[in-house]
Amino acid sequence: MTDLPTQVLSERVRQRRTFAIISHPDAGKTTLTEKLLLFAGAIQIAGSVKARKAARHATSDWMEIEKQRGISVASSVMQIDYRGHVINLLDTPGHQDFSEDTYRVLTAVDAALMVIDAAKGVEPQTLRLLEVCRSRGTPIITFVNKLDREVRPPLELMDELERVLGMSAVPMSWPLGMGKSFRGVYDMGNDLVRVFTPGEDRLVDEIEIVRGLDNPELGARFGEELAQARHDIELLRDASPAFSLEDFLAGHQTPVYFGSAINNFGVREVLDAVVDIAPPPQPRIALQGPVQPEGRRFTGVVFKIQANMDPAHRDRVVFIRVCSGRFERGMKLRVQRTGKDIRTNNVVSFLSQRRELLDEAYAGDIIGIPTHGGIQLGDTLTEGEPLQFTGLPFFAPEIFRGIEVVNPLKTKQLRTGLQQLGEEGAIQVFKPLRGSMLLLGAVGVLQFEVAAHRLKHEYSVEARILSSSYTCARWVTCDDQAELNRFIAGNEGRLAYDAAESLTLLTATRGEMKVVQEMWPKISFHVQREHAGLKLETMST
Repeated sequence: MTDLPTQVLSERVRQRRTFAIISHPDAGKTTLTEKLLLFAGAIQIAGSVKARKAARHATSDWMEIEKQRGISVASSVMQIDYRGHVINLLDTPGHQDFSEDTYRVLTAVDAALMVIDAAKGVEPQTLRLLEVCRSRGTPIITFVNKLDREVRPPLELMDELERVLGMSAVPMSWPLGMGKSFRGVYDMGNDLVRVFTPGEDRLVDEIEIVRGLDNPELGARFGEELAQARHDIELLRDASPAFSLEDFLAGHQTPVYFGSAINNFGVREVLDAVVDIAPPPQPRIALQGPVQPEGRRFTGVVFKIQANMDPAHRDRVVFIRVCSGRFERGMKLRVQRTGKDIRTNNVVSFLSQRRELLDEAYAGDIIGIPTHGGIQLGDTLTEGEPLQFTGLPFFAPEIFRGIEVVNPLKTKQLRTGLQQLGEEGAIQVFKPLRGSMLLLGAVGVLQFEVAAHRLKHEYSVEARILSSSYTCARWVTCDDQAELNRFIAGNEGRLAYDAAESLTLLTATRGEMKVVQEMWPKISFHVQREHAGLKLETMST
């Protein structure tokens, strides 16, 4: 139990902001992440996410395959200090094949920053991620990116945001022109124009600011672009509601900022918005009831596990969202699922792959515990009191492949690698009750490619990915153990255990799955599960 006065503990919590950046691929999410780090002073030079042969890569893209392909395939955690606040920033994969990782990250944050490509608008993956945020009541700040290119009219984008997202879009800034005629943005709240100048990978001098939209100086410099902006803003003031912090926090409004992340433009305004309007750490839901962030005893939940962040040490790092209390290095924590205690002498904070030993942390912070096993996704860690947080999703895969090792002498390394990749949620691994070949399950085919790449480069195992006849999976449970035993005996050839030892039925078609469900009415079949220690009856079926 912390010895800090309650008032001091509450102040530490109020200083925290924890948010995820979400978007469709190529909207500029990882570039924006780099620039947020740049403006916060966490890095001095921003990396590139596009140039595959560039000497510098994005700080958040640290895996070898990310550097080679110029995409994010795993979420990254970064902690930065800005304006007296501790900001925990989580960069998520945009590609839908890695959506499970993103969904789990969204359970660990209090707000989201949604990046929209101004040329493409709201894309399908963005909408799916938004639905997850909406289901959790997560407030969303919107950044419309790439105004330095030829893009869609901003009024059209605003209309699409409201129509597709189902919430009011309130412009906090407004662009003057676009592409080669992009002149800057008008700050709606402060009545000033920030004049656009192309940026670079380092911070330059302060952006030029001109007061007042009716300033004659602006008219002389940016006549056509200024006239169009004035026209748009008049329409917006008649049609758009005023920004309401209450509606934003309730998920009914999204404040919208315009800019160009690659040019460092509009980035500081977004960073300021995270501090000014994003919520501090919020209560977290447990089976025993809500846990308040100002609670005096430490609690935390595992939302991500990453193997081989340091390939030289073959380690695994468990990422924990601190939910309440104060963490102090060396304190003893109990894993509630197993009842085992762990020591925390090597707990770290992150700037992507880079780590620093951590002495203390508070609700909202993301901490990492190096481990060699014994902790799973969804595990709750406390100072001893029984508690289980809920809400960490696992989805039934829809694509399956077999896997075999090229060199039989490497079979042990293959199983070790797959066990660790399965535990971190990079891919789902199934061990059939019959036969020796392991099966891989995924929501997208790119996951198989990444798994094979990581097996080769992180575990020195070359593996063949083989076709599979399975297309459907359901986790199965039953309160009647005798009935469950009969079900297992009658379906042994299509049953497997996943990485969390949860029993899973695999079928070749959805029709076959439906027949099995009708034949066994006392068995419960689930398309989603949470933590292995929770009853699946709480899941969607």
